[in-house]
Amino acid sequence: MSQRSEPTTDTAEPLNRADRVDSATEVFVAHRNLLFTVAYEMLGSATDAEDVLQETWLRWVGVDLAAVREKRAYLVRIVTRQALDRLRALDRRKESYVGPWLPEPLLTTPDVADDVELADNVSMAMLLVLETLAPIERAVFVLREVFDLDYDEIAEAVDKTPAAIRQIAYRARAHVAARRPRGVVSPAQTRAALQAFQGAVETGDLQRLLDILAPDVVALSDGGGIKHALLRPIVGAGNVARLLAVGWWKRDAERSVELVQINGGPGLLVRVNGQIDGVVAVRVENGYITGAYHVRNPEKLSRVERETTVSR
Repeated sequence: MSQRSEPTTDTAEPLNRADRVDSATEVFVAHRNLLFTVAYEMLGSATDAEDVLQETWLRWVGVDLAAVREKRAYLVRIVTRQALDRLRALDRRKESYVGPWLPEPLLTTPDVADDVELADNVSMAMLLVLETLAPIERAVFVLREVFDLDYDEIAEAVDKTPAAIRQIAYRARAHVAARRPRGVVSPAQTRAALQAFQGAVETGDLQRLLDILAPDVVALSDGGGIKHALLRPIVGAGNVARLLAVGWWKRDAERSVELVQINGGPGLLVRVNGQIDGVVAVRVENGYITGAYHVRNPEKLSRVERETTVSR
C-alpha cells in the first residue's frame, strides 16, 4: 500500500511568512532606539516620532530582507522619508498653535549625558535651533552631523544628489553654528545654574535671579492652549526676572520640584498636588542662563513619566 504524502505546500508559505516577520522584527528591535532618535531629532515630538516608527515598521515588514545589504541604512532611509512627510504636516499644525511651540521633553536615561555630543544634540536648546531649519535642511543636518551618515546614504534617503546634499549640509551647518549655544557646558555647570534658578524662583529673590540670567535671556512657556502659559517670548534679564519673581508657577498649591535628566541634561520636573504639571529646561552659556523653557502642555508630558533611551 502506498503511503500518502504530507501536505507540505499549504503550510510552507505561512511558516516562511512567519520566519520573515520574525527576522524583520529582530532587526527592527535591534535598531529601534536609533530610529526613534532620528525621528525625534527631526520632529521634536516623541508622539509623532512613535507614529513614524509605526509607519516605518509597516513598510519594513514587507521588504525582502535577503535583498537588503545594509539593513541599518535601509531602515534609516525609511524613517527619514516618513519623518520628512510628518515634519511638513507638523509645520502646518504649528501655524495654528496657541503660544510658543516647544519640543516634547524626554526623561532620558543617565547614560545619555555620558555621550556629550548626543546629549547636546537632543537638548531642548538644540532642538529649538533645529526648528529654524527648513525640513530638508533639518533632515540632512541630523543625518550628517548627529549620525555621521555619508553623503551618498543621505542622498538616497532624501532623493537628492550627493552634490546637492553637500551644499545643503554646508548651509545647515552654518545656520546652526550661528545659533547654537556657544562653548561646551558640562552637566555640572548646567545643574548648578538650574539649582540657583530653582532657588531664586521659589523664594522670589529678584536680585538672585538677575545674578544668574544673561542680559539677553529668553523665556518661553508652552501650554498649548490647554494650560496657562506665556503667549509670547519674554526677553531680557529684567523682564524675565520680574516674571519669575512674581510666580512662573503657583505658590499656593502643593508643589514639588525634582531635579531630573531632561533631554540629556539637568532639568526640573514640577508636580502640583502630586500630579506632573510641567518641565523646566535651561540653556546655559558662560555660566549664565540664556534660555528658560517651561513645558506645561499635558499632551507633551507623557514622556517624562518614564525614561526614554536615545542612541546613535
